[in-house]
Amino acid sequence: MKKRSITVAFQGAPGAFSHRAAQQLFSEEVKVKPCQTFGEIFDAVSDNTASHGVIPIENTLHGSIHENYDNLLRYRLSIFGETTVRIEHHLITPPGVSFKSLKRVYSHPVALNQCRVFLQKHKRLEPLSYYDTAGSVQMIMSERPPEAAAIASETAAKIYGAAILKRNVEDNSQNFTRFFLVAKQDSSGLEPCSETGTWKTSIVFAVKNSPGTLFRAMACFALRDINLTKIESRPNREKPWEYMFYVDIMGRSNEPGVQRALTQLAEISSFSRILGSYCPRTR
Repeated sequence: MKKRSITVAFQGAPGAFSHRAAQQLFSEEVKVKPCQTFGEIFDAVSDNTASHGVIPIENTLHGSIHENYDNLLRYRLSIFGETTVRIEHHLITPPGVSFKSLKRVYSHPVALNQCRVFLQKHKRLEPLSYYDTAGSVQMIMSERPPEAAAIASETAAKIYGAAILKRNVEDNSQNFTRFFLVAKQDSSGLEPCSETGTWKTSIVFAVKNSPGTLFRAMACFALRDINLTKIESRPNREKPWEYMFYVDIMGRSNEPGVQRALTQLAEISSFSRILGSYCPRTR
């Protein structure tokens, strides 16, 4: 069977941190499809205008990206891989611009917030919100607003031919974002995960709102010594004051112990779905 060509959808302009995640999962030359919103990523994969999507799911400083947990439940896509990107923010300008001449800095509001110490130290620099970090570099290179810089990634600087004036202007070096690679169940594209390695499985389930039900659900894994690496609750939009639980466990869904745990969970839960089995990949 002929494999489909790989096109990876991500949110933001070329050079965004999601773009870097796609490169880590595949290669530096991977074909990409920039999207305006997270929902557009899932739509692109669902309607086959992209073979895969890369979505941020969790940041070490700001926590979970709740919109994408909701999207994982809404769309019938599976997780096939994950990668982690160190978020390094650089002060970027067109070539030849001096630091002393700068008066304003464009970037995504989250990125600006993550560089507060630098901006407070240089109070003459006015922070201005823009829809995307890489998009702010694209804008200053195409429109050349006077006395302006952007805060974004090294990848963005390379793509748009900009210069990095100051590196690592972020407040916290322990800033990492975890990304999922999503695709259709029957995807025949590259699955960037070897048969060996540390596998994870992500699931979502709901239980009846009665004493002990969540405890019994967790016991499905505890009794088999299956490690839970994350649990996230999200409101059930169809049932007010009830919740869906997103759980990451160590192991592959077809391993005997994991299979038995998932079978037992399905028996005691009111809803359950396997979102995917995958292992980390970096380059």
